[in-house]
Amino acid sequence: MRNLTFLAAAFVIPTSLGSAQATSTSIPSPLTLAQAIELGRQRGVNAALARLNITAADAKVGQRRADLLPTIDASGAWSRQTRNLDEVGIPFAIGVTPDYNLWYFQAHGSQTLFNASLFARYKAAVDSAQAAGFDAQGIGELAASTAGQAYLQAISAHETVRAREADSTIAASLLDQARQLVAAGVSPVIDETRSSVNFAAVKSQLLIARNERDRARLELARVLELTSADSLVLADSLGMPALDLPRDPAAAVAFAIEHRAETAAEQRRTTAMTKSLKAIRYENLPNLSVGAQAIGSGRESDNIAFSYNYGVQLSVPILDGWKRPMRYKEQEARLEAQRVHEQDVALQVEVEARQALLDLASAEQQVAVAKERLQLAEQELAQAEERFRAGVAGSVETTNAQGSVFTGRNALIQAKVNYGTARVAAYRALGVLNQLQ
Repeated sequence: MRNLTFLAAAFVIPTSLGSAQATSTSIPSPLTLAQAIELGRQRGVNAALARLNITAADAKVGQRRADLLPTIDASGAWSRQTRNLDEVGIPFAIGVTPDYNLWYFQAHGSQTLFNASLFARYKAAVDSAQAAGFDAQGIGELAASTAGQAYLQAISAHETVRAREADSTIAASLLDQARQLVAAGVSPVIDETRSSVNFAAVKSQLLIARNERDRARLELARVLELTSADSLVLADSLGMPALDLPRDPAAAVAFAIEHRAETAAEQRRTTAMTKSLKAIRYENLPNLSVGAQAIGSGRESDNIAFSYNYGVQLSVPILDGWKRPMRYKEQEARLEAQRVHEQDVALQVEVEARQALLDLASAEQQVAVAKERLQLAEQELAQAEERFRAGVAGSVETTNAQGSVFTGRNALIQAKVNYGTARVAAYRALGVLNQLQ
């Protein structure tokens, strides 16, 4: 009689969490959850676009700074010309002159000494650039969280394959026992048939699990912007590492408000709009600047005469058709809208922090219940196998017991995935996803 335990061993090919060697030097091997999160933060398309926005915002700061710095320009020209002396209006100077050369050079420089509006706009641009930086950080955290979720799904798929391999080994052993008992005349033939059906079902589930594993690896490779999933070697299992997060809801909310990039970005954006509002009001103040100009001209390049002028200019705005008051009113409305948005973001952060703690506590309880459930199912299976070998029970009991183990293993894997997901979500909700280990 064939021993189906060896048949199952031949069918169940041992699997690892990835191929033996990684082909990409840029991808750590093995890849941990924390490393996958960091890769997601670096490689995410939206995060890359957000970093480009930082560059644009920094350039805007440079433009505003330039408004406060000295400006110098120079020009030079040569021309061949004639002149109608009748235009001068001198009675004895009449007619058109013979053609002659004219060399002309000019240099001009100016410096703003006082312009409250320009200075306020510069400070507003600095705050806007900081807001863009926090926006990029928030988008990067979202991309990192997505990578973490994909990593956990891939780990879950690997764990599921391992569970189905163990189920296949058990099913093969039960089928082998059933055939031995039928051959010995202890059990009816239907017990062998039931065991064969159960073994085929478990094999089918194993094939499905392997397909889901490969699909999860492909999805993880896509999230990490990798060309192939073959180089991925995953390190982490579905464990329950310690958490370094505040678990009290009020403390967690305060922690999240302080550490979330979204709240910091909105605060900087509100500050920038407040300074822009001040800049409009400051346009009513006088502006003070200095300037100088040097001019050189002559008919020959080696005989050029220079003149100069310099002075101080005070500009006092008087009336612009009431445009400034209307612009001020428009900016006030925009600022009020921004404050409403900032409050909404803060409320959203608070809700996410509280939800993360709830999900984390629930996930911890689910893992504890799932472990107990699997232990009881394994005890049930051991007792059913003992009764089956003794000939006092049929294959129905062992099949049902193995089904309980099958369900219990799935429940434990899912509970651990839920915990891992809740853990990643909690670190992101509290703004410290980069501290996850």
